[in-house]
Amino acid sequence: MELILTGRKAVVTGAGSGIGREIALAFSRAGAAVAVCDVVKEAADKVAAEIAGAGGQARAYAIDVSDFAAVQQLCEQVTADLDGIDILVNNAGITRDNLLLRMSEEEFDRVVAVNLKGTFNFTKACFRGMMKSRWGRIINIASIIGQMGNAGQANYAAAKAGIVGFTKSAARELASRNITVNAVAPGYIATAMTEKLDAAARDAYIAAIPLKRAGTPEDVANVCLFLASEQAGYITGQVVRVDGGLLM
Repeated sequence: MELILTGRKAVVTGAGSGIGREIALAFSRAGAAVAVCDVVKEAADKVAAEIAGAGGQARAYAIDVSDFAAVQQLCEQVTADLDGIDILVNNAGITRDNLLLRMSEEEFDRVVAVNLKGTFNFTKACFRGMMKSRWGRIINIASIIGQMGNAGQANYAAAKAGIVGFTKSAARELASRNITVNAVAPGYIATAMTEKLDAAARDAYIAAIPLKRAGTPEDVANVCLFLASEQAGYITGQVVRVDGGLLM
């Protein structure tokens, strides 16, 4: 089954590296025009150039997803540049790990602002155009940490759990306009973020995974590509885990 996004216009946040980059590349290969959004403009430029070099269509945008007004303005610009927005992937995320005993207010607030409020900001800015065209796909990148918790990540777990609740509520509100809203919850994925873990911690994670390997950004992108396609038109309000069976 070939998944085709020809003619669709997609926004991917946090697309300058890791999972977001791979989602942007996968969407482009399927025929979508992609707005590559990242807080680091140089990273967004690099991915957009990579897409263009492969014959795809992409534009790069610098954005702090936690800035409501800036996101509104950016989505208006993307709508003008690409002639609409059909697909949104809320992937931008950060960690500020610390034990609850030592976690600062800033560490908690910043993680919630980027991961959860950023998801709200972009959804709010993008869905009106989807409502008018009566077609849309919104995919929010959550995490199994939001479902199982993790010591030292109370802020991250809270934000990702919030994304799950937000996804289900938005799915109920937007279903009548043929807009699906789903979450993808990765487990242990080999990215620059997880590479910061020490070797013992990485080995412990992999030992607990039934498939006995770390996931790849491509594993997550493949699920996002399906959820963005016509073939997933009857799936909404769901959380799809991509975790090798870690959380069952």
